[in-house]
Amino acid sequence: MAMEGVTTVLEPRPLPNFVETPFVRSVVERALTYLAAGFPVHFRGASGTGKTTLAMHVASKLGRPVVMIHGDEEFSTSDLVGGEHGYRTRKVIDNFIHSVLKTEEDTSRHWMDNRLTVACRYGFTLIYDEFTRSRPEANNALLSVLQEKMLDLPSARDGGNYLRVHPNFTAIFTSNPEEYAGVYRSQDALRDRMVTLDLETFDEETEVAITVAKSGISPADAQQIVRVVRGLRGSGVCEFAPTIRGCIMVARAMRVRDSSVERGDGLFRQVCVDILASESSRVGSKAQALRVKEVLGQLVDAALDGQSLKVRELSEAGKGGPL
Repeated sequence: MAMEGVTTVLEPRPLPNFVETPFVRSVVERALTYLAAGFPVHFRGASGTGKTTLAMHVASKLGRPVVMIHGDEEFSTSDLVGGEHGYRTRKVIDNFIHSVLKTEEDTSRHWMDNRLTVACRYGFTLIYDEFTRSRPEANNALLSVLQEKMLDLPSARDGGNYLRVHPNFTAIFTSNPEEYAGVYRSQDALRDRMVTLDLETFDEETEVAITVAKSGISPADAQQIVRVVRGLRGSGVCEFAPTIRGCIMVARAMRVRDSSVERGDGLFRQVCVDILASESSRVGSKAQALRVKEVLGQLVDAALDGQSLKVRELSEAGKGGPL
């Protein structure tokens, strides 16, 4: 649904295939508690920890329409609050007397509320995804919204310079502290106004359930894939540890080929190397890539044999380089 000519408002619908294990339910219930107490919630975590999905799920639980903003380096305050866009022209032609033609024109700029203003006015749920990608000065308008429940509006807008925030307004933020480019440090004043929930990797039960839900692969095969990914993550040889997205990618590739995780099928090993080894390093040296592949090969063998390798064993193998 569109409002004010520029803002798209999302209906609060449950997400399809959302996996809610006890681990996830605990995070959701805590977030809802803080929102009910009047505090914005900030999901902070690395890529693949489900920040945006959790934010959307929590918003659906609130039952209010959702306005979503994606952080952007080019954002200014007007991209959040609104501004003058285009022109409104009024023209009057008076030809009552045929020999006399009278015209009158009036041209003015047209103010349009943007997403933050719409959410504050109508009491919608605001999801500000990756808000640290926006420059801190662009987010200054949020300070008074979250603390004093007042939105400061530019003088160019008709109808007053302040908007009292609707009592049903809630805000959910997400950010990735590990991104290395295009991210700004959030100002302390803004961070102090929200409750931050640091999201780590999911537990094994949740990762298996998510992998099954997102790929359609069997639970037994999903468990083997998750164990390989978790083993690689805990080995310490990766520059960037693989996330749940790695599990889903491997599972979907296996599903497309209608293949299973078993000793006689060589596809599983190759898919793991293609997807997980490349995911673990942005640049990396050739020696580093070989160490990752060596550890990955041991993990795949252990999974195919129904075994689990200790993190210490993997670390020692990784330090030794390829055999």
